[in-house]
Amino acid sequence: MPIIGAVADDLTGATTTGVLLARSKAKTAVFFNEEAAEKAEGAENLDAILVSSNSRPLPADEAYEKVKSATLALKRMGVKYFSKRIDTTLRGGVGTEIDAMLDQLDENAIAVVVPAMPQSRRILVGGYSIIDGVALINTPVAQDVRTPVKENYMPRLLEGQTRRKVGLVTLDYILKGREDTEKRLMEVRKEGCKVIVVDAITLEDVETIADACIALNWNVVAVDPGPFTAKMAYRRGLIGIEEPDIPDEKEHPGKTVLVAAGSATPVTKKQMEVLCEDPRHVRISVNPVPLINGGEEALEEALKAVNTAADMMKAQKAPRAILFETALHGELLNLEEEDRKHGYADGMSANRINAGLGTIISRLMEEVGREKIAGLYTTGGDTMVNVCYQLGVECIQVIDYVIPQADIGRLVGSYDGLPVIGKGGLTGNDHTACDIVDRLFKEAERK
Repeated sequence: MPIIGAVADDLTGATTTGVLLARSKAKTAVFFNEEAAEKAEGAENLDAILVSSNSRPLPADEAYEKVKSATLALKRMGVKYFSKRIDTTLRGGVGTEIDAMLDQLDENAIAVVVPAMPQSRRILVGGYSIIDGVALINTPVAQDVRTPVKENYMPRLLEGQTRRKVGLVTLDYILKGREDTEKRLMEVRKEGCKVIVVDAITLEDVETIADACIALNWNVVAVDPGPFTAKMAYRRGLIGIEEPDIPDEKEHPGKTVLVAAGSATPVTKKQMEVLCEDPRHVRISVNPVPLINGGEEALEEALKAVNTAADMMKAQKAPRAILFETALHGELLNLEEEDRKHGYADGMSANRINAGLGTIISRLMEEVGREKIAGLYTTGGDTMVNVCYQLGVECIQVIDYVIPQADIGRLVGSYDGLPVIGKGGLTGNDHTACDIVDRLFKEAERK
């Protein structure tokens, strides 16, 4: 029976937390929704289950219902310890989703919010979110197409979203150690706060917070990007020490990594430019307009990309990687404007583009066969969801990461065991895409 259960607002977020548990010897799987988790064979043998609610861009009422439903499913599956996985850049309705989880749990449950992920240079100081040394509102997240973040001070952000009183434990208490952290947590709770934000800048800080929570013996719901959840599990004696799981160095001539880039961030654009500087890697640019229009027009555009790629892969010397992208060439579309122009619901244009990328990957794999594929690499949570949906995947068994937030897993169900790496659009340095492709070749023949 799974002991640890987490609800994430998107799939790449779920894999990021799941990988930290998997690297610590917990048998962990990530599911696309709660129905898949409850129907999965062998789920009772897992130590940790993570469910994506796919709720980040949704209106508050819809996001609430999604997280409520996922939390209730985890309860039915026997989960004892709950986590609410949040984005490192605080996108989406974080406070609403905390309410949705706490409302389904015991009245004494307390949400301890630790937004820091020091491995990725995401920290919280004085309640202010800092991303790679830059104030959150001065990063590209502030202009995110679907879920922009305009508030840098975490308590104020949450106060605008949750029904519960929000408190803050600042860094000076954490630096003094467990006892001072414990006392401050108690003081804040006595003030009536059921959502407590806590500063952290290092993994040692996160561990101090976990130690204090365990000492208090509270019913803590960990609200975080992953490190706090992992530290709480370790201090509860549920998992071991985190260690990498890297296979032997191998290369597999004749196989190809398929890359579906659904992210349009400057970080992703630069990574893909560096990837394609290697002549063994090729780019196929897909026109997003037909995908948005839908119907036969969308299918025709997708099949054009499939046929081009299939010819390359059937050649005597197949590309080492093929990149499919819709937003890294030409002028960037305003997807909100496209929604209005077509009379679509908010986000439908983005959904249709990601569905098109999913169609391209699934049709190509049918055409060339699994033996020609070294692995899959997707950027953006929605892209990963659509690719896996089109392939008929049940869930992803997570294994390790290339770098934090670039997570390695294996498909379960269709194409069982095929390596997959999902990465958020803002993660990594210029060479991260190259490192991911290299790692997928190492994973290709792992037994």
